[in-house]
Amino acid sequence: MPDITRRELLTLLAGGAAAAALPGVLNAQAAAFAKRPNVLLIMADDLGYECLGAYGSKQYQTPRLDALAAGGLRFGHCYAQPLCTPSRVQIMTGQSNVRNYSQFGRLNKGEFTFAQMLKSAGYKTAVAGKWQLYAAGKGTHPTQAGFDEYCLWQLDRLGSRYWSPLICTNGKTVEHAADTYGPDVFCEFLCRFMTAHKDEPFFAYYPMVLTHDPFEPTPHSARRTGANKQKNFQDMVAYMDAVVGRLVAHLDKLHLRENTLILFTGDNGTGRAINSELNGRTIRGGKGSTTEAGMRVPLLANWPATIKAGGTCDDLVDFTDVLPTLAEACGAAVPAGVTLDGRSFLPQLQGRKGNPHEWLFCYYNPRPSGPSAPGVRFAFDRRWKLYDDGRLFDLSADVHEKSPAVSGDASSESAAARTRLRKALDSMPRVGAKIGR
Repeated sequence: MPDITRRELLTLLAGGAAAAALPGVLNAQAAAFAKRPNVLLIMADDLGYECLGAYGSKQYQTPRLDALAAGGLRFGHCYAQPLCTPSRVQIMTGQSNVRNYSQFGRLNKGEFTFAQMLKSAGYKTAVAGKWQLYAAGKGTHPTQAGFDEYCLWQLDRLGSRYWSPLICTNGKTVEHAADTYGPDVFCEFLCRFMTAHKDEPFFAYYPMVLTHDPFEPTPHSARRTGANKQKNFQDMVAYMDAVVGRLVAHLDKLHLRENTLILFTGDNGTGRAINSELNGRTIRGGKGSTTEAGMRVPLLANWPATIKAGGTCDDLVDFTDVLPTLAEACGAAVPAGVTLDGRSFLPQLQGRKGNPHEWLFCYYNPRPSGPSAPGVRFAFDRRWKLYDDGRLFDLSADVHEKSPAVSGDASSESAAARTRLRKALDSMPRVGAKIGR
């Protein structure tokens, strides 16, 4: 029997005769649908882990996100790519950038994405927020990436993302009124989408425009003309939190919260103009840098039906892990021949050990099609980091990577780390076959 939607299934079950004719098949599908979660994946723009109260910040106001963390699971070591487009490509495909990232602002045509995967599994799919993957038609349109509906900034042309935003919604591009705030448009779109599909499984992907510069006042700021970047950024973080709260409240209103998996993360480190205080130290935003300040991001998971409240997880996680996690959680299949670099962290969400990474690999080259340097490759664990050129850093003592460990240091820890991480580097491609196509 072919896959059917939840609504079609309910209609059949209510039809008596059809239910009697195929009780085994229908009951099995009914049970499967009942367990499959809705998914709301939220990715803030330019937001490091240091900006959330759940990670110890007292500088920023994030009560709704802190509540999601308190009611779910907080990951302590999640890593994105250091820049926006590379992270978007990685999270959507489950692959390292070394395999499929070839141009800033572009997702190569033909890439398999998490939206295609979930759509094939019977999910309704939507994306709202920042796209930055179409590259004037040379990249991937959201419908080609598997999204049924979309409401996006930076799809077909540029414009404001905040006040008087230029947004393309399902093929129609509109410059909104001066008193319209872009994040409100995206939030309202997603609320309508969730309402329309409350009776069938859905996947809502929200790559936010907040908290990227320009650092402007929000609808909740004391005045619209403030020019202090730090103050405006703090207001933007607070408004980002409020938008997340509105989405969560809407799920509550629809009685969908219990079986909705909410994931919240950031696409890279905080912008370099921003300084944040965390646990007695100042963290300057490191966007674009391969240090922790450029790559370590929050990851919160909340799913009342499955995740025990108040947990923390220090396993290494990166954006390649999202697609396989959604595949396992939603009963979706990855086509044969698609290489995945990630590992599902669904077991950790369920309170089990799982199969966590011993190390993570990163290939970072923000503009591989241009005249920039050839990029860098490195592997790291929670303490040690080895670059392809031989530089080894002890992150526990040198988080800013100022002084590489001496090459001839024969101490057991550093020597073992160098050997282990060199093996990890050698196990990954130098440049994938698809780069530059």
